[in-house]
Amino acid sequence: MNTKSQKKADPNAQPTAQDWHPADVIAALHKAGWSMHKLARHHGLTTSGTLSKAMRSSYPIAEKRIADALGVHPMVLWPSRYYENGEVKPRGFRAFYYNPADDLVNGKDSAVNNHETA
Repeated sequence: MNTKSQKKADPNAQPTAQDWHPADVIAALHKAGWSMHKLARHHGLTTSGTLSKAMRSSYPIAEKRIADALGVHPMVLWPSRYYENGEVKPRGFRAFYYNPADDLVNGKDSAVNNHETA
């Protein structure tokens, strides 16, 4: 048995350089007492297909549900889908047009500066 490739769902784990393989995520769920179908039913979904989408592409709500079942932040499982501060990276066509600097006004977050314009 190759112990180098084994991954454990540690709540204090730091994000790795690459995303977990889907089989590793499912194995971690099984170790935690969950299956994709059981987790889907727990969240009121009729099939596990919705959660399975997170294995193939960015789907933040499904990622959060899976990560919560493992007791980690989704960034630990899928670091390529999150910024270092834990925010979800834009996906799809939004990622092509998104520029984080557009959210800044004079070097500060525009949400902070909203009171100045009112």
